[in-house]
Amino acid sequence: MDEDAKIQFKWKFYRLTVQLNIIILLVAVSVIVFFIIHSPYTVPFIIGMLILAFILYWDFVKKYRKTKTWLEEHADKGKDT
Repeated sequence: MDEDAKIQFKWKFYRLTVQLNIIILLVAVSVIVFFIIHSPYTVPFIIGMLILAFILYWDFVKKYRKTKTWLEEHADKGKDT
């Protein structure tokens, strides 16, 4: 793998890591809010966070598969040289 491909992979990996952390944080905060805050807006707020987490999860899976395919292609090119 050449230096440009390594830099691209670094940024792809960084984006996926941040996105996964946001998903985990949204789910965790929604559980905490469910048990701590008792208000008429709690349930809609939790549902909104979980919907956002699901949308980010769907995007994460698509980006992960693309990155995995990209990495396999570039890893094979590095073996040929």
